This record gives sequence, C-alpha cells and structure tokens, in this order.
Amino acid sequence: QVQFVESGGGLVQAGGSLRLSCAASGSTFSTYAIGWYRQAPGMQREWVATISNPGITRYTGSVKGRFTISRDNAKNTVYLQMSSLKPDDTAVYYCNSLGSNGYRAVWGQGTQVTVSS
Repeated sequence: QVQFVESGGGLVQAGGSLRLSCAASGSTFSTYAIGWYRQAPGMQREWVATISNPGITRYTGSVKGRFTISRDNAKNTVYLQMSSLKPDDTAVYYCNSLGSNGYRAVWGQGTQVTVSS
C-alpha cells in the first residue's frame, strides 16, 4: 500500500511563498495521479490540485494562478509551490491519490500552513 508524507509547511506573511513536498512510498508511484488537499479549522477537507501521470495539472479556482503542482517521479515526490499566499490559505495540507476504489492511502498527518495578515 502506498503511503504519503507531507512536509514544508510553516508560518508565512500574506503575499509570501512556500513549497510543500509529498514523499511517497511504493514502486508504482509514477502511475498514479496525485492530489493536494487542505482542511481549514472547522471545515471539511477540500481538493486543491492534482497532477496526473503524464503531468496534466488541475487546480481549484481559488488557487489557480497562485499555486503550481509538479512531480519528480525519480524521487517519488510531488510538490506544491504556493505563491501570493492569503490568510484563507491557512490549513493543514495533505496529499493522496484517488483511485477507482477510493483513496489509495490512509491520510497522513499533513503539514500546517499558516498565513498571517
């Protein structure tokens, strides 16, 4: 079973940038589409961005133009470059892979992103 470990979060001022990393275990990582998700306090987890196996990317509207998702299959890692951060981006960020039978991994601890105004 694949596992994901998120890192790179922190405290940043509005307008700043952060790069999150999602390290995956498992030899079939390169075949999966990988997504970033986030959960703000008191809110449900929401989808942020996805990158497919050939590198096709999709973003939720609120981050389009500010966030960039990328992957390095040689390192089994997916990145989320976040720029022009806003206080509304404050959340715990998670990564996972959605397959035909649901999410492929148990949700990890995520990485906290806090954007101060």
